[in-house]
Amino acid sequence: MALMGRKKSIDLDHILDAAEMVVARVGAARLTLDGVAQEAGISKGSVVYDYGTKQALIEAMVERAVVRDNAFNEAAAESFAGRDNATLNGRISAASQPFPDEFRAVALNICAALAQDRSLRSAIQKNQTAVIGRIREEAGAARGPMLAYLALEGLKLLETLDYFQWADDERQALLDDIRWLASGPPG
Repeated sequence: MALMGRKKSIDLDHILDAAEMVVARVGAARLTLDGVAQEAGISKGSVVYDYGTKQALIEAMVERAVVRDNAFNEAAAESFAGRDNATLNGRISAASQPFPDEFRAVALNICAALAQDRSLRSAIQKNQTAVIGRIREEAGAARGPMLAYLALEGLKLLETLDYFQWADDERQALLDDIRWLASGPPG
């Protein structure tokens, strides 16, 4: 009779959720494995077993954020399948709702960590390279879609970093202008 290993009972997403709560509260620089364990209600040994280091935990948070963001944007792009600039139009559609306040606190602190650590940026860089590649491919020779993507990412970055928050009607008007820019070459 073969012995089976003990079944893992700690959900990795639970640990990452706890890490995000700690980052939102104290920042990525002051994140500790002890703090994450306490927030998650588990032992520090469990956090160390699953992630090893603070760096690996932050990398996992960034990678999960990229995966979730891509899934959200790709779901929005499905309604544009077969139409021009589906990837970009999906991203514009997905941006119709501003980021929740609790997301901003985590994003702001993770951005600080990204700015200080080149290796942490690699998941974001790879993702942006892929997204820009799809937008270029779908746009062909048109320049408007790339300018629209830059405008969209600028709007999202200003909001995520809490530099500026637009009123809902103004935000919608900006997204409409970005859609217009995405539809063709700049005039």
